[in-house]
Amino acid sequence: MMRIISHEEQLQFLRKIQGQVAGIKRMLEEKRYCIDIVIQIRSAIGALHRVEGEIFRRHLNGCLTGAIKSKSETEIQNKIDEIINLLDKFR
Repeated sequence: MMRIISHEEQLQFLRKIQGQVAGIKRMLEEKRYCIDIVIQIRSAIGALHRVEGEIFRRHLNGCLTGAIKSKSETEIQNKIDEIINLLDKFR
């Protein structure tokens, strides 16, 4: 089983991403080569996707699992609906 990353650790990743975005801003200000800028942008997007994935994994492992363990049909259905609505927004 994969280790669940804490919100504090996620904040550390986001601080690194902030640094990447600041670097991209500097590259634009310095009129650096466009392909180099695009590569850095894709890197930041990839890092955000990783953070997003970990937060979603944390939700599934914590909130959804908690709802299932509660055996409350309403709570379980609410969590399932929540996830379906989120996935619909991604489409």
